[in-house]
Amino acid sequence: MLDETPKRFDRIVAILIQLQSKKIVKAQELADRFEVSLRTIYRDIRTLEASGVPIYSEAGVGYALMDGYRLPPVMFTREEASSFIAADKLMQKFTDTALGNHYASAMYKLKAVLRSDDKDWVSSIESSILMQSSEKLFNDKAPNTLATLFESIAEKTQVILSYEAIQSEGITVRHIEPVGVFHDNNNWYMFGYCHLRKDYRQFRADRVHGIQKTEIPFSVEHNALETYLDKDKNVSTTKVRILVEKRIASYLASDRKYYGFVSEKEMDGKIEMTFMSCDSMEGLSRWYLMFGDYATILEPESLKIKTLELLERNRQRLL
Repeated sequence: MLDETPKRFDRIVAILIQLQSKKIVKAQELADRFEVSLRTIYRDIRTLEASGVPIYSEAGVGYALMDGYRLPPVMFTREEASSFIAADKLMQKFTDTALGNHYASAMYKLKAVLRSDDKDWVSSIESSILMQSSEKLFNDKAPNTLATLFESIAEKTQVILSYEAIQSEGITVRHIEPVGVFHDNNNWYMFGYCHLRKDYRQFRADRVHGIQKTEIPFSVEHNALETYLDKDKNVSTTKVRILVEKRIASYLASDRKYYGFVSEKEMDGKIEMTFMSCDSMEGLSRWYLMFGDYATILEPESLKIKTLELLERNRQRLL
């Protein structure tokens, strides 16, 4: 029979490290991470307790270490350290200046605990990794947008935004209660309650011209970010089918996801793409015109009509 002792020892050590990383850790969270049963996790926790680790538990809540209990710093493997190098490069390119600087400071501390040969190994990787972003994710006037939002969410205090909406001709000042931030379609967004509009709104980070912390507490208890974003999934959609020449289809792969792409299949040497679009057909028809000479709209009729309207407007401008 295979000896599971080394594997179990590694898991128990990893459980102890995870207990130190969070205030409360649920048994199911541990079971999912290590792909074992809840019964196995309960047994591992009892082993830690028997070895003198002060763990307290609360039914239906999770496990926690007693306040004040700490282990000496754990050494990183060179493979773990190299994963932080990739994260560091991403942080510098895809987050704001303030968060990037905080992470850079943390990286110096991480490197300080590495062995000398591991430091050389990590340095050789670091100089060979480059992250490039074609989009400007933050306004130069608000280089600390994400860092400020993180503090606001953690402290449950309002922020004041100077914000330029896409349909607006000027900047408006908003008192916002941030619920969360997310990255989508190559942009950072903040979702929160807007006191100006008296409703929940979504704000794009690069349109924030200024952000200021306040000591004003949230006026209400907000749900988790996922509950608000999931509501978008219930928006009515329209089925769209487009038949594209096979040699062109691969060039559309990166953009089609923005229009509700669902699936594709080959038909008589061409690719039929199916979308469930919540678009009014305005955006989808403009996208279609980029490659329309290589594609046919199968349905709906409304997309054909909208595309013809755009073509007619273009024709009139060319006369």
